[in-house]
Amino acid sequence: MELNFQNGQSVFSLEDSAAPFFPIRWVIADPARLLLGIPFAGALLLILLAHEMGHYLYCKKYGVWATLPFFIPAPTLVGSFGAFIRIRSPIRSRTALFDIGIAGPIAGFVVALGVLVASLGFSKPMPPGMESPALEIGFPRIFLLVQSALAHAGVGNGVLLSPLNRVLLPPTGFAAWVGMFATALNLLPGGQLDGGHIVFSLFPQAHKFVSRLTILVLLPMAYYLWTGWFVWALLLQLSSLRHPQVAELPRVSGARLWLAGFAVVMLVLTLTPAPFAHASLPEIVRQVRGQ
Repeated sequence: MELNFQNGQSVFSLEDSAAPFFPIRWVIADPARLLLGIPFAGALLLILLAHEMGHYLYCKKYGVWATLPFFIPAPTLVGSFGAFIRIRSPIRSRTALFDIGIAGPIAGFVVALGVLVASLGFSKPMPPGMESPALEIGFPRIFLLVQSALAHAGVGNGVLLSPLNRVLLPPTGFAAWVGMFATALNLLPGGQLDGGHIVFSLFPQAHKFVSRLTILVLLPMAYYLWTGWFVWALLLQLSSLRHPQVAELPRVSGARLWLAGFAVVMLVLTLTPAPFAHASLPEIVRQVRGQ
């Protein structure tokens, strides 16, 4: 991705001058090329670390036994399946559950926002006539808001006045995209995701209903927008079968209710209903039949 950006191409370009998506032989030929990946990998790991440390630090605050973050490397487009911590002791109150659940998304969102602002400032204009990249991504509202704010502030020398799909983002910009997407996924209100914990801490009796409602919303999104939502609907179904019980009192109140509202705002700003173009179920079926 870094090589493409330096050559004035989309980070997802597959032109002859670009390296392959999984450039094993290309790296073996010159191991120093691995250094090109530091900006993207560093930004992504920082966002994931911030999210998990948000959970971890609040576990420590409430005396909940939790591990430090584990990172999961994988041969995916971003080189990772994310990160997680293991909580090995009960969470004793709804207040503690709320704080632990919301701390991760807030921390990850703040760091991803900083990476996004910096990345947009280093973006480049897409050359006239350049075709769309091999992988077209959709952008969440937070990208559009930050782009508009920076454009009005005169950052980017007019580059950011163009639509985002006509702007060459650096790899760190895609790391910010992944961070925002991960924030939205974690804030889905159901199951044992962070959003599900927040819902359970506020309204324990409504948790199962909200989880099922979220699944019902994801199913048409999976059909018409992105088939990956089928996977998340399944994960929500499996994780919503039961939820660890916590003490009824003290109830979540006061400033935490405002934080719950902020969680909804974060979900709206970071959610990308169609994260990848041409990935709805009918489009994928047509592509398969056409091969």
